[in-house]
Amino acid sequence: MIVITTPTGTIGAAVAESLRTAGASLRLVARDPSRLPATLCEHADVVTGSHADPAVLDTALTGAKALFVLVPPNFTTSDVTEHYLSFARPVAEAVRAHGVPRVVAVSSLGRGFTGPAGMLSAAWAMDEVLESSGAAYRSLQPAFFTENLLHQVEPIRDQGIFALTADPDAPLVAVATADIARTAAGLLADPTWNGKEDVPVRAPVDHTPREMAQIISETLGQPVAYHQVTLTDYRTRYESSGASPAVVDAMVEMAEAQAAGVYPPASVRGDGTTFREWCESVLKPAVRPTPRTGGDA
Repeated sequence: MIVITTPTGTIGAAVAESLRTAGASLRLVARDPSRLPATLCEHADVVTGSHADPAVLDTALTGAKALFVLVPPNFTTSDVTEHYLSFARPVAEAVRAHGVPRVVAVSSLGRGFTGPAGMLSAAWAMDEVLESSGAAYRSLQPAFFTENLLHQVEPIRDQGIFALTADPDAPLVAVATADIARTAAGLLADPTWNGKEDVPVRAPVDHTPREMAQIISETLGQPVAYHQVTLTDYRTRYESSGASPAVVDAMVEMAEAQAAGVYPPASVRGDGTTFREWCESVLKPAVRPTPRTGGDA
């Protein structure tokens, strides 16, 4: 039995679907099971509740052979690290109590960075707690999610621009969420690994934002430029979105860490989704959705 948390989220849903397709025995922990696809509900046990709840975990981890952990975002929390640990602590206790042999969790690239890193630091704090569970552990360590650009579909389409805090001419380490899910599913389905290991997940090539703009332009067939925003503007954007002061500080700290080189250069070329492939398969359909056709009513 493989237990999947956050099965209604982008990554968790993709992990669950990949394992379902492969015929794995699944148990899904979902706060709102009504959001699960019918195909998953038909082929998996479903436990209703949060994986921060010890009682839910006690039910979910009975007989579990592997567990996938992802901490859901909370943009109103008063303490970002404590939010991560509020999931990590009960998970570690339940894993220990049930003797779950393998745990895979989504953390962040750059572990070992000595400076403050906001959201990234919180994820690394989670790693330490989960590693104490006694289970074999794999910390999946992605970089900047290319899917973050989907929040800028309208300015890309209507103004021909996207904006980040990154230096326009410095390589931006990124990854498609599909590659995170693929890596997680592969590890969860493999009963042979043990020990503890960090697993970087990143695109095969690191492009600068200017290069990304060029690739987006070529993919969409329209000029798209990159605009570097200041950290002050970045802070204001999150403040105006209703994020808590703790989350705003954590997001700015993360951006500062990224500018300081928190993500190390790639030691080997990966085999994941290239940025151009992601633009063709994900960004382009989002910017230019195919019109629906139908017959007469």
